[in-house]
Amino acid sequence: MLQREIDPGQAADIEKFERVLAGYLAGEIEEDVFRVFRLTNGIYGQRQGGHNQMLRVKIPYGGVTPDQMDLFAHLADEYSRGWGHITTRQNIQVHFVPLERVPDALRELASVGLTTREACGDTVRNVMGCHFAGACPHEHLDITAWAEATYQHFVRNPIGQRLPRKFKINFSGCETDCGQAMFNDVGVVAAVRTREDGSTESGFRVFVAGGLGANPFPALALEDFTAREDLLPTIESVLRVFNSTGNRDNKLRARMKWVVQTLGWEETQRRILKERKFLLASSSWPGGIPDAVVKAGDSPAGVAVGITPTVLGQGTQVKIRSTDPYERWDEVNVVRGTAKGTVSALAWAKLGDITSAQFRALASIQRELGAQVRLTNRQNLAFLGLTEEQLPKLHARLDAIGMAQPGAELSRDVVACPGADTCNLAVTQSRGLADAISARLEEEGLADVGGVRTNISGCTNSCGQHHIADIGFSGAERRAHGSSAPGYTMLLGGYVGDTQVHFGERALRLPAKNAPEAAVRVIRRFADEREAGESFRGWMDRSGGVKGLGESLKELDEFPTPEQAPEFYVDYAETGPYVAETGESECAT
Repeated sequence: MLQREIDPGQAADIEKFERVLAGYLAGEIEEDVFRVFRLTNGIYGQRQGGHNQMLRVKIPYGGVTPDQMDLFAHLADEYSRGWGHITTRQNIQVHFVPLERVPDALRELASVGLTTREACGDTVRNVMGCHFAGACPHEHLDITAWAEATYQHFVRNPIGQRLPRKFKINFSGCETDCGQAMFNDVGVVAAVRTREDGSTESGFRVFVAGGLGANPFPALALEDFTAREDLLPTIESVLRVFNSTGNRDNKLRARMKWVVQTLGWEETQRRILKERKFLLASSSWPGGIPDAVVKAGDSPAGVAVGITPTVLGQGTQVKIRSTDPYERWDEVNVVRGTAKGTVSALAWAKLGDITSAQFRALASIQRELGAQVRLTNRQNLAFLGLTEEQLPKLHARLDAIGMAQPGAELSRDVVACPGADTCNLAVTQSRGLADAISARLEEEGLADVGGVRTNISGCTNSCGQHHIADIGFSGAERRAHGSSAPGYTMLLGGYVGDTQVHFGERALRLPAKNAPEAAVRVIRRFADEREAGESFRGWMDRSGGVKGLGESLKELDEFPTPEQAPEFYVDYAETGPYVAETGESECAT
């Protein structure tokens, strides 16, 4: 594995972490002070307590190299338990790392250009981007270099170190919004406008103050069009307004969405645009086209003449016609249509987990094919820049490591947060439920149903993004027959795309052990009743809406007594009676 010279900024971060850690272990630094410091450096405590830590590694716009994947394999074996996890925000998390060994792990990450800096805490989090950027036939601009420039500008930037709360930035290359810009503090979507003389100009639409959590809020359009040279000043201006007006006394009302609800949208908008107008006077003014964009370019991939591009985005009606394993994978996981003739393909990572052996194999595949690889917000991997001739080899190599299932936009691609496995805030085993739903769908012959997404969170904070899925589950403690039991709230009809977002509506509450049956019933009805090209939301509205569907599932919200069915009082992947144990919030989302 080729190692690079460690960036001076990262080297200073690591040396400081080592000094502060020594002071903490010696009892010289208070717990709450060290906690804030630790989180700002991307180190997150686990519910197991003690010195078990999760390292959250920033992967800007999901772009990962073979050397970095080899390093993740090494970290998983040397510091953890043999696996890593892709998050819904394109990070990689490594769990169960001893606190005393964190500095060594940080140095190894820095040797391949990776950092955990500001991956947690009240900071600017990982800058996300569409995983097909630069290889999408629908994009208006390749947002790759823009996401990289934004990451570079804000990491270690003094204005982003002690914010009122976390701040999330997301890029999409077109209105399809595969990057999911519409529920971020700043969501950037590439756009094209027509000038008065009939010529066109590429730029962006900037959306502000979106968020999920217990109180989801849709992002709002700041202005009709933002020129390329104004983009970074616009993002910095939003951050400055947030830094100066966000609620520092109540973290539950501290996000950018609460600024809008406190000041009103027009006043928030006025302050952002005023801040941008005078930002020229600041020593940090980031105006003009960033160097990263000048160097790499941002021209869109374009569309090949005579080719119908692969349809992308939530609600895509994917159909499998073949029984041949390779052809099934090709029908679902391959994207075609770019002007340069390259193709892209998805590798399916069940529950977002990747073993050390899989990391090493993925690195080998990437080197062999000369491909780019991006982590996706649905916890999979996208291979970009392939030729048609390379596809059979890629499929064979992925099949050998258990990552060649046709999963893209099919019902088997269930997304879940880490849940009560490791998170202090989770009250249910969301990963266990995801596994149970996947297994039931396979048993019922419904795993290949296209156009339906299922997301699961182990609490209301929506790390699993349950609000924007067709079917969403949010973990909750239930009381039945005098006992605690694991349960979920089921939401239906969530959607993000076409520069809009609809949050799922509550259908019913139900025991955790009945959630797989509820998912199966809804997906079976959707598969049987939908019309050609009909979206899940369209079918739902036509079939009685969320209220009607909830009523049809009402019998599932019944708990047998502990004597009749003791399994209803034990959560997935647990062996003892259910207990809703939570710890102090460390801002996991």
